[in-house]
Amino acid sequence: MNAKKSALLVIMGLMLVGSAATGASAETRWQADHPRRVEVNHRLKTQAVRIREERREGELSARKAHRLNIADRHIVRQERRMASMHRGHLTRAQQHRLNREENKTSRQIGR
Repeated sequence: MNAKKSALLVIMGLMLVGSAATGASAETRWQADHPRRVEVNHRLKTQAVRIREERREGELSARKAHRLNIADRHIVRQERRMASMHRGHLTRAQQHRLNREENKTSRQIGR
């Protein structure tokens, strides 16, 4: 169990480093680290890990996992588009909208 958690933390760390390197080039550090964007992106990364785990354990079919990943990618694109409209950050209303969409996807994981 510890090896599994360690591997999971390493994967999440690599994803975080990779996403920071690509996203930071077009925006300032404050914009990339805006608390609302960080929260939304952290939830998306957590959901991606959950989808992989559920797929690995056989609780999700390949088709369902693929559809959930597509839904998450849609939310990522939407988050970036919303942030670009407001100089690199999200408004509260945008964050709530993204959270509702993440909640909808999250409820489908593991059913």
